[in-house]
Amino acid sequence: MSKSKKPIQLSNDRNIHLRTTVPSHQEQLVHIGKAISSPVRLQILNLLDNTPMSIQEIASTLDIPVSSTAMHIRCLEEARMVVTESQPGLRGSMRVCINSVESIRIDVSMPEADRRSKSITFDMPVGNYYDFEVAPTCGLADKNGVIDTYDNPRAFYSPLRTNAQLLWFHKGFIEYRFPNFPPPVPLKELTFSLELCSEAPGYAEDWPSDITFTVNGRDILTYQSPGDFGARRGSLTPESWKSGSTQYGLLKTVSVRPNGGYLDGKLKNPDITLETLNLPAQPYISFGVSVRETARFVGGVNLFGREFGDYGQGIVMSMFY
Repeated sequence: MSKSKKPIQLSNDRNIHLRTTVPSHQEQLVHIGKAISSPVRLQILNLLDNTPMSIQEIASTLDIPVSSTAMHIRCLEEARMVVTESQPGLRGSMRVCINSVESIRIDVSMPEADRRSKSITFDMPVGNYYDFEVAPTCGLADKNGVIDTYDNPRAFYSPLRTNAQLLWFHKGFIEYRFPNFPPPVPLKELTFSLELCSEAPGYAEDWPSDITFTVNGRDILTYQSPGDFGARRGSLTPESWKSGSTQYGLLKTVSVRPNGGYLDGKLKNPDITLETLNLPAQPYISFGVSVRETARFVGGVNLFGREFGDYGQGIVMSMFY
């Protein structure tokens, strides 16, 4: 008789969107390619479609050794296609697995707006912010642990903040200022790429938060983050950061083109354009991330740096011309 398994919490966003032209996507693309190259692993994905199973059950169903099954599961975990969780069994603990992905989209060329374009790119460390106003829960961490203290805005003034690889707050805003280099020809697109998620006590996969992005003080769009992700460890999250807390986020791209504001390539706000941003007026370009007190879902935000989460980057601004 097998012991009943507890449901495994999954992110509401189970769709993976990757581009071969984005360097930070390439490692995961390699892992996905390896994961789906095996007929056995494809069988495992089909078995785990909305049905949690232990490694022993998978091995028995497919009539393969437990050791081989564990190897296949590890490969699928590296591709972020399967989530595993240790649960009590009849004789000690058992590893329970489930398919964590509904769809994978891979773009093998640049978006139309990027094609035949040149670009200027800056990767801003998450701790190099210019201004902020935050409310607990809040804090910063580097690869060694928490910087200064938990849940006190004082930590955001620490000189060690420039080492931060993760920062979080319940509500408020944080502003970054990038150098403004006017391109030699008219700008086609301004983009900001960042890894983020909501901010819950510990973590909560289902924890919506309305996160607003601004450029030069103008609202671009509001993104509803589905949750604070911690059911598995982040690919880059250091061992010093304990399990049971925020581990990774989703990579989001906010962009402004001549015809509007976009999120992940989809038009969200036709009322904001490159012209309305008045970029030449300042020697910098301001990028803000906020969770407003008036939002429907005040669920906080986590921002990930190069050494936390799943993507090896800070906040990346690109100017395409």
